[in-house]
Amino acid sequence: MSLHNQIVFFDTTLRDGEQSPGCTMHHDEKLRMAHQLADLGVDVLEAGFAIASQGDSDSIRMIAREVRGPRIASLARCKREDIEAAARSIEPADKARIHTFLASSDLHLEAKLKISRAEALHQAAESVRLARTFADDVEFSAEDATRTDPDFLIEIVTAAVQAGATTINIPDTVGYTTPDEYAATFRMLIAKVPGIDDVILSTHCHNDLGMAVANTLAGIHAGARQAECTINGIGERAGNAALEEIAAALMVRRDKLPYTNNIKLNQLFPTSQMLAEFISFGCSPNKAVVGANAFAHESGIHQHGMMANPLTYEIMTPESVGVPATNMVLGKHSGRRLLEQRLTELGHKLTRTQLDDVYHRFTELADRKKSIYDQDLLGLLQPDKSIAITH
Repeated sequence: MSLHNQIVFFDTTLRDGEQSPGCTMHHDEKLRMAHQLADLGVDVLEAGFAIASQGDSDSIRMIAREVRGPRIASLARCKREDIEAAARSIEPADKARIHTFLASSDLHLEAKLKISRAEALHQAAESVRLARTFADDVEFSAEDATRTDPDFLIEIVTAAVQAGATTINIPDTVGYTTPDEYAATFRMLIAKVPGIDDVILSTHCHNDLGMAVANTLAGIHAGARQAECTINGIGERAGNAALEEIAAALMVRRDKLPYTNNIKLNQLFPTSQMLAEFISFGCSPNKAVVGANAFAHESGIHQHGMMANPLTYEIMTPESVGVPATNMVLGKHSGRRLLEQRLTELGHKLTRTQLDDVYHRFTELADRKKSIYDQDLLGLLQPDKSIAITH
């Protein structure tokens, strides 16, 4: 591979992510998000699908004109009008890419496109050649690659490489594959496609079976050097591989995944938060890396361990991914240690007997009340007149 151990992060939040229900962004929001993605360090920013609408085309062109750092990509079907529209939209960019795609599975060819395999091979090659007249950097995606006959996948990838594609993407369009199958696909292409060493292989995994990130990492391990992903994993149906999860895995498990990349990890949480402002939903509280509970601890056993040494229950620091701080949540699962610490922070140093009394009342309250606030803790001190309030 030409990149050796460098992983290219291809962000499609503004294209695959934005076209999914509830994720539509306005013109200015797209531009702000694009600037934040550039600050995050993504290598390729897929800004949209130019032929989809004039608004999409205008947004891509604006991003291409104003955002510096990432390579700006525009999506196009294997059709002349799509490719020409994509070319116009990325014209102002310092670095640009046309990303063209065509279905390769028999199911898609017959039911959706109603063309033969031979026609698909011709369209793929002609489209890549046309795209190369507008841009030096052309990516070809074999849509539904993971349900494509392996021999035909080799054929269509070979045709695209020979026509001048610089990146070949192997999408798991419907989230169907498993990590071992996906890895085997990349190994097969590396072994059997002439000229494959001169292009970058790419992953694009959907999360229908909850394996998008696992499949992406398997693809990387098998030789892919570009990972297509989105912030918070947004995208069609169950979404895409989540950029923040891939980046965090590459950081935490360097022993198994010895690859480099340009992502600024401390920008992960701010980027996630910005996206949540723009679309109609935020990520789940238990979302890995950037969810509200990702660094929150309520269990007394966990809290005790965290206070002794954060490594007991955290494999990365919140600061490393841009989260302000670990959140110790007081609730019915909390132990005496955290209660004592919080009361001390509030200015109340208790004896062991006093703490036992307050803790008893605390557990009774926590059984009735889901969230315990500082004013609740101060209220627990009042019934026991023997507890002196010291500040």
